[in-house]
Amino acid sequence: MPPTDASTDASTDAAADTPQDTDAEDTLDLRLPKEFLAFLAEQEQEADRSEPAAEQGPAPEPGPAPARRAPDDLLDQVGDWGPTDTSAGVFQLVPVRVERDLPLLGRWMNDPAVAAFWELDGSQERTEGHLHAQLSGDGRSVPCLGVLDGTPMSYWEIYRADLDPLARHYPARPHDTGLHLLIGDIARRGRGLGSLLLRTVADLVLDRRPACARVVAEPDIRNTPSVAAFLSAGFRFAAEVDLPGKRSALMVRDRSLRHLL
Repeated sequence: MPPTDASTDASTDAAADTPQDTDAEDTLDLRLPKEFLAFLAEQEQEADRSEPAAEQGPAPEPGPAPARRAPDDLLDQVGDWGPTDTSAGVFQLVPVRVERDLPLLGRWMNDPAVAAFWELDGSQERTEGHLHAQLSGDGRSVPCLGVLDGTPMSYWEIYRADLDPLARHYPARPHDTGLHLLIGDIARRGRGLGSLLLRTVADLVLDRRPACARVVAEPDIRNTPSVAAFLSAGFRFAAEVDLPGKRSALMVRDRSLRHLL
């Protein structure tokens, strides 16, 4: 049975129950003279013109504009995390600016050792498209240069793993934060620097993001040096995960275990 529409049914019933008024002549039809109505209108206009401006009260102060969330609010302002001392020098994450950093990142992506896993080699437009996809998003991934003693030497992606497609492939928790890393400076590879910086950045995440209980990563299972670097940096191997295009080692660094590993 369809619902009753009170706007139609009720009005019909009310009309049937209401007695008809047959004494229409008793209704008083009062009409004011046109001259009197014109006089009243003129008096109202005079009052409006003579009213002091002060009596109208000052114009209300405009309220503060609604705060706009910074693009990387989902990661607690990575760009403001600042420098940190390490045994290799002063390290800092600097959010990528495409117009400034694309030539450097394009060269790094065309290094065969990098291209084998990142698959962004070729023209700079390919790398540029990858960067713009992150920078034009809602801030759930922040691409950064890793700057050591003033020299850019690595590329990082700090991302919300719990808001990433990765979350479909493991038991994600709110505010899980993920890391992607490549060391672009060939001369700095193979010296334990990756492990040092992974530990440094994981500590930065846990220090600057109080809501985050775990830092996670998913390097390609075939990338043995990368998996080893995560293990040396205090991450634990949690599982093998099938992701689109690769089989990954799910690496986890727990806040509760950070001082034990």
